[in-house]
Amino acid sequence: MLISDFDYELPEELIAQQPAEPRDASRMLVVERHTASWQDRSFRELPELIRPDDVLVINNTRVFPARLIGRREPSGGRAELLLLAERGERQWEALARPARRMHTGARLSFGNGRLRAEVIEERDGGVRVVRFECDDDFNRVLDEVGRTPLPPYIKRDPLKADAPDRERYQTIFARERGAVAAPTAGLHFTARVLEEIRARGAHVVEITLHVGYGTFEPVRVQQVERHKVAAERFTISPETAQTINDARRRGGRLIAVGTTSVRALETAADENGLIAPRTGVTHLTIVPGYRFRAVDALLTNFHLPRSSLLLLVAAFAGRDLTLAAYRHAVQARYRFYSYGDCMLII
Repeated sequence: MLISDFDYELPEELIAQQPAEPRDASRMLVVERHTASWQDRSFRELPELIRPDDVLVINNTRVFPARLIGRREPSGGRAELLLLAERGERQWEALARPARRMHTGARLSFGNGRLRAEVIEERDGGVRVVRFECDDDFNRVLDEVGRTPLPPYIKRDPLKADAPDRERYQTIFARERGAVAAPTAGLHFTARVLEEIRARGAHVVEITLHVGYGTFEPVRVQQVERHKVAAERFTISPETAQTINDARRRGGRLIAVGTTSVRALETAADENGLIAPRTGVTHLTIVPGYRFRAVDALLTNFHLPRSSLLLLVAAFAGRDLTLAAYRHAVQARYRFYSYGDCMLII
Protein backbone atom coordinates (compact mmCIF):
# COMPACT_ATOMS: atom_id res chain seq x y z
CA MET A 1 0.00 0.00 0.00
CA LEU A 2 1.06 3.59 -0.63
CA ILE A 3 1.00 6.28 2.03
CA SER A 4 -1.12 8.36 -0.37
CA ASP A 5 -3.87 5.76 0.17
CA PHE A 6 -4.24 7.10 3.73
CA ASP A 7 -5.09 10.71 2.99
CA TYR A 8 -8.27 12.65 3.70
CA GLU A 9 -9.41 16.25 3.52
CA LEU A 10 -9.76 18.14 6.79
CA PRO A 11 -10.85 21.76 7.11
CA GLU A 12 -8.36 23.62 9.29
CA GLU A 13 -11.10 24.88 11.59
CA LEU A 14 -11.75 21.29 12.76
CA ILE A 15 -8.27 21.01 14.28
CA ALA A 16 -9.01 21.49 17.98
CA GLN A 17 -7.01 24.31 19.54
CA GLN A 18 -8.53 23.93 23.02
CA PRO A 19 -9.71 20.81 24.85
CA ALA A 20 -13.33 20.11 25.72
CA GLU A 21 -14.44 21.21 29.18
CA PRO A 22 -15.10 19.23 31.21
CA ARG A 23 -12.85 16.43 30.00
CA ASP A 24 -15.64 13.92 29.42
CA ALA A 25 -17.71 16.34 27.29
CA SER A 26 -16.04 15.14 24.08
CA ARG A 27 -18.00 13.48 21.31
CA MET A 28 -17.32 9.82 20.50
CA LEU A 29 -17.81 8.07 17.18
CA VAL A 30 -18.49 4.37 17.83
CA VAL A 31 -17.33 2.27 14.87
CA GLU A 32 -18.49 -1.35 14.63
CA ARG A 33 -16.12 -3.43 12.52
CA HIS A 34 -18.47 -6.41 12.13
CA THR A 35 -21.28 -4.36 10.57
CA ALA A 36 -19.06 -1.66 9.01
CA SER A 37 -21.26 0.98 10.63
CA TRP A 38 -20.99 3.77 13.16
CA GLN A 39 -22.97 5.76 15.71
CA ASP A 40 -22.55 9.31 16.99
CA ARG A 41 -22.28 9.16 20.76
CA SER A 42 -20.84 11.10 23.68
CA PHE A 43 -17.74 10.03 25.58
CA ARG A 44 -19.79 10.14 28.77
CA GLU A 45 -21.70 7.15 27.36
CA LEU A 46 -18.57 4.98 27.23
CA PRO A 47 -19.46 3.03 30.43
CA GLU A 48 -22.72 1.90 28.78
CA LEU A 49 -20.68 0.09 26.14
CA ILE A 50 -18.48 -1.75 28.65
CA ARG A 51 -19.27 -5.32 29.71
CA PRO A 52 -18.43 -7.23 32.90
CA ASP A 53 -14.89 -8.64 32.74
CA ASP A 54 -13.79 -6.28 29.99
CA VAL A 55 -10.34 -4.85 30.69
CA LEU A 56 -9.68 -1.20 29.95
CA VAL A 57 -5.94 -0.54 29.57
CA ILE A 58 -4.76 3.03 30.22
CA ASN A 59 -1.28 4.49 29.76
CA ASN A 60 -0.02 6.26 32.90
CA THR A 61 2.96 8.00 31.30
CA ARG A 62 3.45 11.62 32.32
CA VAL A 63 4.49 14.38 29.93
CA PHE A 64 7.47 16.43 31.08
CA PRO A 65 8.17 20.03 29.91
CA ALA A 66 10.43 18.93 27.07
CA ARG A 67 10.31 22.13 25.01
CA LEU A 68 13.01 24.70 25.70
CA ILE A 69 13.01 28.20 24.20
CA GLY A 70 16.10 30.32 24.74
CA ARG A 71 19.06 32.00 23.09
CA ARG A 72 22.25 31.12 21.28
CA GLU A 73 25.37 32.59 22.83
CA PRO A 74 26.90 35.04 22.24
CA SER A 75 24.71 36.16 19.29
CA GLY A 76 21.45 36.19 21.22
CA GLY A 77 19.60 34.49 18.36
CA ARG A 78 16.60 32.31 19.17
CA ALA A 79 17.22 28.66 20.07
CA GLU A 80 14.63 25.96 20.55
CA LEU A 81 15.05 22.35 21.66
CA LEU A 82 12.57 19.49 21.93
CA LEU A 83 14.11 16.89 24.22
CA LEU A 84 13.74 13.41 22.76
CA ALA A 85 15.76 10.93 24.79
CA GLU A 86 18.25 10.96 27.64
CA ARG A 87 21.68 9.76 26.49
CA GLY A 88 23.78 10.10 29.63
CA GLU A 89 24.40 12.30 32.65
CA ARG A 90 22.60 15.53 31.69
CA GLN A 91 23.03 14.60 28.03
CA TRP A 92 19.99 14.57 25.76
CA GLU A 93 19.13 13.92 22.16
CA ALA A 94 17.02 16.86 21.02
CA LEU A 95 15.34 18.24 17.93
CA ALA A 96 16.94 21.65 17.37
CA ARG A 97 15.61 24.79 15.68
CA PRO A 98 17.21 26.43 13.79
CA ALA A 99 19.45 23.36 13.43
CA ARG A 100 21.59 24.99 10.74
CA ARG A 101 22.83 27.45 13.37
CA MET A 102 23.50 24.85 16.07
CA HIS A 103 26.74 23.11 15.17
CA THR A 104 29.03 21.18 17.51
CA GLY A 105 30.35 23.54 20.15
CA ALA A 106 27.38 25.92 20.01
CA ARG A 107 26.39 27.32 23.40
CA LEU A 108 22.75 27.80 24.41
CA SER A 109 21.03 29.48 27.34
CA PHE A 110 17.51 29.01 28.74
CA GLY A 111 15.58 30.66 31.55
CA ASN A 112 17.90 33.69 31.80
CA GLY A 113 20.89 31.41 32.19
CA ARG A 114 19.45 29.05 34.80
CA LEU A 115 19.88 26.22 32.30
CA ARG A 116 22.80 26.14 29.87
CA ALA A 117 23.72 23.69 27.15
CA GLU A 118 26.45 22.84 24.65
CA VAL A 119 25.93 20.98 21.38
CA ILE A 120 28.30 18.00 21.46
CA GLU A 121 27.12 16.03 18.43
CA GLU A 122 25.23 16.67 15.19
CA ARG A 123 22.81 14.09 13.76
CA ASP A 124 20.54 13.94 10.73
CA GLY A 125 17.08 15.48 10.61
CA GLY A 126 17.91 18.47 12.80
CA VAL A 127 18.73 16.28 15.80
CA ARG A 128 21.52 17.31 18.14
CA VAL A 129 23.04 15.79 21.26
CA VAL A 130 23.41 18.44 23.94
CA ARG A 131 25.04 18.47 27.37
CA PHE A 132 23.28 20.57 30.01
CA GLU A 133 24.71 22.57 32.89
CA CYS A 134 22.80 24.05 35.83
CA ASP A 135 23.42 24.94 39.45
CA ASP A 136 20.47 23.00 40.85
CA ASP A 137 18.67 19.68 40.34
CA PHE A 138 18.28 19.28 36.57
CA ASN A 139 14.68 18.02 36.60
CA ARG A 140 13.60 20.78 38.98
CA VAL A 141 15.12 23.44 36.75
CA LEU A 142 13.66 21.81 33.64
CA ASP A 143 10.20 21.85 35.24
CA GLU A 144 10.54 25.59 35.87
CA VAL A 145 12.20 26.59 32.57
CA GLY A 146 10.70 24.08 30.11
CA ARG A 147 7.35 24.31 28.36
CA THR A 148 4.63 21.81 27.47
CA PRO A 149 5.63 20.06 24.19
CA LEU A 150 2.35 20.61 22.36
CA PRO A 151 2.08 19.28 18.80
CA PRO A 152 2.84 21.92 16.14
CA TYR A 153 -0.77 22.05 14.92
CA ILE A 154 -1.88 23.47 18.28
CA LYS A 155 -1.02 27.15 17.94
CA ARG A 156 0.21 28.99 21.02
CA ASP A 157 2.05 32.24 21.61
CA PRO A 158 5.45 31.03 22.93
CA LEU A 159 5.75 34.12 25.14
CA LYS A 160 2.55 33.43 27.06
CA ALA A 161 2.29 31.23 30.13
CA ASP A 162 1.58 27.59 29.39
CA ALA A 163 0.09 26.69 32.79
CA PRO A 164 -3.34 25.74 31.36
CA ASP A 165 -1.79 23.35 28.83
CA ARG A 166 0.63 21.97 31.39
CA GLU A 167 -2.34 20.71 33.42
CA ARG A 168 -4.72 19.86 30.59
CA TYR A 169 -2.24 18.14 28.27
CA GLN A 170 -1.95 15.44 30.93
CA THR A 171 -4.27 12.55 31.75
CA ILE A 172 -5.75 12.37 35.24
CA PHE A 173 -3.84 9.12 35.77
CA ALA A 174 -0.44 10.40 34.55
CA ARG A 175 2.24 9.32 37.01
CA GLU A 176 5.38 7.97 35.33
CA ARG A 177 7.45 10.88 33.99
CA GLY A 178 8.99 10.38 30.57
CA ALA A 179 6.72 11.29 27.62
CA VAL A 180 7.18 14.11 25.11
CA ALA A 181 3.55 13.79 24.00
CA ALA A 182 0.37 12.85 25.84
CA PRO A 183 -1.45 9.57 25.17
CA THR A 184 -4.33 11.71 23.96
CA ALA A 185 -7.12 9.11 24.05
CA GLY A 186 -6.70 9.21 27.82
CA LEU A 187 -7.35 12.95 28.04
CA HIS A 188 -11.14 12.39 27.97
CA PHE A 189 -11.31 10.39 31.19
CA THR A 190 -12.61 11.70 34.49
CA ALA A 191 -12.71 9.95 37.85
CA ARG A 192 -16.49 9.60 37.41
CA VAL A 193 -16.17 7.74 34.10
CA LEU A 194 -13.57 5.37 35.53
CA GLU A 195 -15.75 4.69 38.58
CA GLU A 196 -18.75 3.90 36.36
CA ILE A 197 -16.67 1.49 34.28
CA ARG A 198 -15.52 -0.36 37.40
CA ALA A 199 -19.09 -0.40 38.73
CA ARG A 200 -20.12 -2.41 35.66
CA GLY A 201 -17.77 -5.23 36.70
CA ALA A 202 -14.99 -4.28 34.32
CA HIS A 203 -11.31 -3.87 35.17
CA VAL A 204 -9.14 -0.78 34.69
CA VAL A 205 -5.41 -1.50 34.57
CA GLU A 206 -2.38 0.64 33.86
CA ILE A 207 0.63 0.17 31.63
CA THR A 208 3.41 2.65 30.89
CA LEU A 209 4.64 3.60 27.45
CA HIS A 210 6.66 6.78 27.22
CA VAL A 211 5.44 8.48 24.07
CA GLY A 212 8.35 9.69 21.95
CA TYR A 213 8.91 11.96 18.97
CA GLY A 214 7.79 9.13 16.67
CA THR A 215 4.20 10.16 17.39
CA PHE A 216 4.86 13.42 15.49
CA GLU A 217 7.34 12.12 12.93
CA PRO A 218 5.92 12.02 9.40
CA VAL A 219 5.94 8.89 7.27
CA ARG A 220 8.74 9.53 4.78
CA VAL A 221 8.41 6.42 2.61
CA GLN A 222 5.93 5.76 -0.17
CA GLN A 223 5.29 2.09 0.65
CA VAL A 224 3.80 1.86 4.13
CA GLU A 225 5.31 -1.59 4.70
CA ARG A 226 8.75 0.05 4.77
CA HIS A 227 7.86 2.54 7.50
CA LYS A 228 9.43 2.08 10.94
CA VAL A 229 8.16 3.80 14.07
CA ALA A 230 10.88 4.93 16.49
CA ALA A 231 11.43 2.75 19.55
CA GLU A 232 9.65 3.61 22.80
CA ARG A 233 10.15 2.40 26.38
CA PHE A 234 7.31 0.54 28.06
CA THR A 235 6.39 -1.49 31.14
CA ILE A 236 3.61 -4.01 31.76
CA SER A 237 3.57 -5.24 35.35
CA PRO A 238 2.94 -8.88 36.37
CA GLU A 239 -0.30 -7.80 38.09
CA THR A 240 -1.60 -6.06 34.97
CA ALA A 241 -0.70 -9.01 32.75
CA GLN A 242 -2.43 -11.43 35.13
CA THR A 243 -5.62 -9.34 35.29
CA ILE A 244 -5.78 -9.11 31.49
CA ASN A 245 -5.17 -12.80 30.91
CA ASP A 246 -7.63 -13.95 33.57
CA ALA A 247 -10.39 -11.65 32.30
CA ARG A 248 -9.90 -12.68 28.67
CA ARG A 249 -10.11 -16.37 29.65
CA ARG A 250 -13.52 -15.52 31.12
CA GLY A 251 -14.63 -13.91 27.87
CA GLY A 252 -13.80 -10.29 28.61
CA ARG A 253 -12.53 -7.96 25.91
CA LEU A 254 -9.18 -6.20 25.98
CA ILE A 255 -9.93 -2.52 25.29
CA ALA A 256 -6.84 -0.42 24.60
CA VAL A 257 -7.03 3.28 25.40
CA GLY A 258 -4.87 4.84 22.72
CA THR A 259 -2.47 3.63 20.07
CA THR A 260 0.31 3.72 22.67
CA SER A 261 -1.43 1.02 24.72
CA VAL A 262 -1.94 -1.02 21.55
CA ARG A 263 1.76 -0.92 20.74
CA ALA A 264 2.78 -2.07 24.22
CA LEU A 265 0.14 -4.80 24.48
CA GLU A 266 0.79 -6.26 21.04
CA THR A 267 4.52 -6.26 21.74
CA ALA A 268 3.97 -8.27 24.93
CA ALA A 269 1.39 -10.69 23.46
CA ASP A 270 2.22 -14.23 22.41
CA GLU A 271 0.65 -16.09 19.49
CA ASN A 272 -2.35 -17.01 21.67
CA GLY A 273 -2.93 -13.43 22.77
CA LEU A 274 -1.63 -13.91 26.31
CA ILE A 275 0.18 -10.90 27.75
CA ALA A 276 3.59 -11.39 29.35
CA PRO A 277 4.98 -8.94 31.94
CA ARG A 278 7.58 -6.85 30.15
CA THR A 279 9.90 -3.93 30.73
CA GLY A 280 11.94 -2.82 27.77
CA VAL A 281 11.77 -1.16 24.39
CA THR A 282 9.26 -1.79 21.63
CA HIS A 283 10.22 -1.52 17.97
CA LEU A 284 6.83 -2.74 16.76
CA THR A 285 5.35 -0.93 13.76
CA ILE A 286 1.69 -1.70 13.00
CA VAL A 287 0.45 -1.11 9.46
CA PRO A 288 -2.40 -2.70 7.45
CA GLY A 289 -1.80 -6.41 7.14
CA TYR A 290 -0.72 -6.77 10.76
CA ARG A 291 -2.51 -9.58 12.64
CA PHE A 292 -3.67 -8.39 16.07
CA ARG A 293 -3.11 -10.98 18.76
CA ALA A 294 -4.54 -9.39 21.91
CA VAL A 295 -6.43 -6.12 21.47
CA ASP A 296 -10.20 -6.50 20.94
CA ALA A 297 -11.30 -2.84 20.93
CA LEU A 298 -9.60 0.53 20.62
CA LEU A 299 -10.41 4.00 21.93
CA THR A 300 -8.45 6.61 19.99
CA ASN A 301 -8.51 10.21 18.84
CA PHE A 302 -8.64 11.27 15.19
CA HIS A 303 -5.18 11.33 13.63
CA LEU A 304 -3.31 13.25 10.95
CA PRO A 305 -3.55 12.15 7.30
CA ARG A 306 -0.65 9.94 6.17
CA SER A 307 0.51 9.39 9.76
CA SER A 308 1.77 6.23 11.45
CA LEU A 309 -1.12 6.51 13.94
CA LEU A 310 -3.69 6.51 11.14
CA LEU A 311 -1.94 3.45 9.68
CA LEU A 312 -2.35 1.63 13.01
CA VAL A 313 -6.05 2.50 13.19
CA ALA A 314 -6.55 1.37 9.59
CA ALA A 315 -4.78 -1.89 10.41
CA PHE A 316 -7.27 -2.46 13.23
CA ALA A 317 -10.51 -1.32 11.57
CA GLY A 318 -9.65 -1.73 7.88
CA ARG A 319 -8.61 1.07 5.55
CA ASP A 320 -11.96 1.57 3.82
CA LEU A 321 -14.02 1.62 7.03
CA THR A 322 -11.51 3.91 8.74
CA LEU A 323 -11.51 6.49 5.96
CA ALA A 324 -15.29 6.30 5.59
CA ALA A 325 -15.66 6.95 9.33
CA TYR A 326 -13.22 9.86 9.07
CA ARG A 327 -15.20 11.38 6.20
CA HIS A 328 -18.35 11.12 8.34
CA ALA A 329 -16.52 12.75 11.25
CA VAL A 330 -15.53 15.67 9.02
CA GLN A 331 -19.10 16.09 7.75
CA ALA A 332 -20.46 15.87 11.31
CA ARG A 333 -17.96 18.49 12.48
CA TYR A 334 -16.07 16.39 14.98
CA ARG A 335 -13.00 18.02 16.49
CA PHE A 336 -9.69 16.48 15.38
CA TYR A 337 -6.27 15.60 16.78
CA SER A 338 -4.82 15.79 20.30
CA TYR A 339 -7.39 18.11 21.91
CA GLY A 340 -10.24 16.80 19.75
CA ASP A 341 -12.95 14.16 20.00
CA CYS A 342 -12.48 10.40 19.95
CA MET A 343 -13.64 7.20 18.34
CA LEU A 344 -14.28 3.78 19.87
CA ILE A 345 -13.64 0.88 17.47
CA ILE A 346 -15.27 -2.37 18.56
